[in-house]
Amino acid sequence: MKAEQIKKVHCLFEQSGTFKNEFIKLGIPAEDYDIQNNFNQTDHVIDLFAEIEKAYERRTQNAERRTQNAERRTQNAEVCSIFDSMSSSDLVIAFFPCIYFETMSNMYFSLDSLNNAHKQTDERIVDAIERLEKRTYFHTLLYKLYYLAEHDKIKLVIENPATTPSYLIGTQNFIKPTIIDKNRMTRGDYFKKPTAYWFIGFKPTYGYSYQNDKEQHIVNDMRPAPKAGMCSEERSMISPDYARNFICDFILGKQQKCIAQQQFEFD
Repeated sequence: MKAEQIKKVHCLFEQSGTFKNEFIKLGIPAEDYDIQNNFNQTDHVIDLFAEIEKAYERRTQNAERRTQNAERRTQNAEVCSIFDSMSSSDLVIAFFPCIYFETMSNMYFSLDSLNNAHKQTDERIVDAIERLEKRTYFHTLLYKLYYLAEHDKIKLVIENPATTPSYLIGTQNFIKPTIIDKNRMTRGDYFKKPTAYWFIGFKPTYGYSYQNDKEQHIVNDMRPAPKAGMCSEERSMISPDYARNFICDFILGKQQKCIAQQQFEFD
């Protein structure tokens, strides 16, 4: 799509401030939303999980009046969540928390995780049950976010690691990702880590920017997340170059000067 077709970009969750800044440099208004503001980039410090819940509840309660509410909102309508101020001309990019979907989480269910290897078996079983309940909660939230994009006709990009095995990818637990970027370093990032992207409400463009100029960072060498529902700041760090190249390649279809063009493999 063209930059002028995007009214505003809403960047959700941790580290999305990097994308926000690159959208702004490209002339597209953008704002960042997260429960933390550790990088002084968050425009709206807010509990996004609660916002998803509120927006979903409001829309499903009013489902029987969907035809009547086709014009959804007016200037004087009450804004109950951040999603109520978004329009079909907006773009949402969500770096959805991945801690319960990634490969290492599965080790808790087989009781093989080194993080609780010091515990008795019955304690590790309790840990597995608690983790399963939390995974179900975040899985449900992911579907609710998907619902909001479909219901409100909002363009949405969801990002999550494409580790193997994955709870979301290669299973029947979620829709198939639109793109898997198998090596982010070739697009200017610090990490190689394969990453999946779901494009909802629009199709990506397929650019081929090549920029492999960073010293590699290793995910497992980075500090883990401090609590449930949050991704590690170090592990989820995104370079501005990667954000710009991704936006130009897959959202705007914009060829950049001084960036090599090379074909990539995508699933």
